[in-house]
Amino acid sequence: MTSTCMVEKFSKHLFWDVRKDSIDLDKHAEYVIQQVLEYGLMSDWLLTLQYYGQPKIVEVAMGLRNLEPRALAYISVISHTPKEQFRCYITQQLIPTHWDF
Repeated sequence: MTSTCMVEKFSKHLFWDVRKDSIDLDKHAEYVIQQVLEYGLMSDWLLTLQYYGQPKIVEVAMGLRNLEPRALAYISVISHTPKEQFRCYITQQLIPTHWDF
């Protein structure tokens, strides 16, 4: 199955900010995986898993600078990888928070 045909199977709301026909699943793997982890439905997750495979998804997710806490928790649990190994977790820990008085 081609990359273009696969993109058409994803939910419409995932790629609201770009033209769907311009997405190449191989070139834009980081973008696609992040969108699916943060906003995707279970059907989108299964399509992503089918196309990339879990090792590739985990590898890409570990390099993302920004990922929602729920998405991080999900990918961490299903891959049996500690959150501390993800770049987005490390980056978040380095940003100081404001004190609440």
